Amino acid sequence: MTSSADPGERAAGRAPRRALVAGSVGNFIEWYEFGVYGFFATIIAANFFTPQGGSELEGLVKTYASFGIAFFFRPIGAAVFGRVGDRIGRRPTLILVLLMMTAATTLIGALPTYDALGVAAPWLLTLLRILQGLSAGGEFGGAVSIMTEFAPPGRRGLYGAWQSFTVALGLLAGAGAAAVLATVMSEESLADWGWRLPFLLTLPIGLVALWLRLRLEETPFFRAAADGEATSAPERVADPREMAGAIVMGAARIMGWAAAGYTFLVVMPSYLQATLNATFQQALVATVVANAGFALSILPAGLLSDRIGRRPVMLTGAALVVVLAFPLLNVLQDPDSSAWVQGAAVFVAGVVVGLMAGPGPAMLAEMFPTRVRYTGLGLAYALSNAVFSGCAGLIITKVIEHTGEVDIPAYYVMVTCAISVVALFTLRGEHHRGALPGAARPGKDAGREEETPCG
Repeated sequence: MTSSADPGERAAGRAPRRALVAGSVGNFIEWYEFGVYGFFATIIAANFFTPQGGSELEGLVKTYASFGIAFFFRPIGAAVFGRVGDRIGRRPTLILVLLMMTAATTLIGALPTYDALGVAAPWLLTLLRILQGLSAGGEFGGAVSIMTEFAPPGRRGLYGAWQSFTVALGLLAGAGAAAVLATVMSEESLADWGWRLPFLLTLPIGLVALWLRLRLEETPFFRAAADGEATSAPERVADPREMAGAIVMGAARIMGWAAAGYTFLVVMPSYLQATLNATFQQALVATVVANAGFALSILPAGLLSDRIGRRPVMLTGAALVVVLAFPLLNVLQDPDSSAWVQGAAVFVAGVVVGLMAGPGPAMLAEMFPTRVRYTGLGLAYALSNAVFSGCAGLIITKVIEHTGEVDIPAYYVMVTCAISVVALFTLRGEHHRGALPGAARPGKDAGREEETPCG
């Protein structure tokens, strides 16, 4: 007979560490690829989007447009795979999206360039980016569901933070791969074929990730929902309008994380090269330092949010971006600033983003009950990232091109983080202490959920 105890309590004995590794490995691959694409944006622009005689900035804009289009397919992936994951399970859905993601990324490394294939080359690249967008949209909701549903009581913030931590590791791995290639290869070789190597490396990484996910169990929360057990439901999403409202609110709460994270951690190399005339190596070093600050702050931020709440930690990060955006950017623009001072500036930028990214996954998971968690948190994340991450490079580059205003990145992150500050004030301060919203009892009204005392 199945126990009616809170599935979160039973999870403590069901290999939650395995769930962390298997859940986070897909995020690592996803953001490794996004990082590589961002770090090699100028080379990709020259190979795929700049015909003979086209300007470098024009090619860069088209590269970011292809990048942004892929992000707009993430909500579609979140809706489709989220629905599948809420119906048949987290495990099989995450295996499927991993296979799609690995195949699309590997094929980018083998794709002929504009010179070899003509106008079909940028279209095929964009198609592969769309497939990545669909798979990435299905990845986040399932990965965070896996991590938080397996998390022991009082550790959801820390477990969810691993999703963001592997994002940082993926970006650092992408930056590291680009930096190594830029060091050991000539500029001509790197632009000709060297840029392909990091994409092709995805294949062996993906095979290891597949092995890990095949060994993964289904989450206790999903099994409880499938069995019709009652779990604690401190916050309910009872109908489509409430669901839509929760998705929009979740997207607003992480808007600053999405915009500032991608601006500081991925768009920065191209901005430094195209606008501030930095070398490729200098831009990569700055990005590695920013991502190091990001990685170092994520897990402590998630752990702190388990103790004092998601709201104060995320509010602090968003507010600091609003206050520090201009001073940090001005340090990078100042030719008299030393390398150490500029390094400190980008490191701090990474740290404040980590304060939002650490508690963010658990905060989203706590907004939705089991039966719609994969779909709800995946859509909130995908919508926010589609608009404010995927379009960051395109918006910043295009506005700078038309206005000549080099402070656009600061304006962009300030406005988005200010909106997140307002949205985060609506978050309940004690929400992190309760159990995850759970599954309805059989026979109860379909639009209502049982609430039991938090354990």
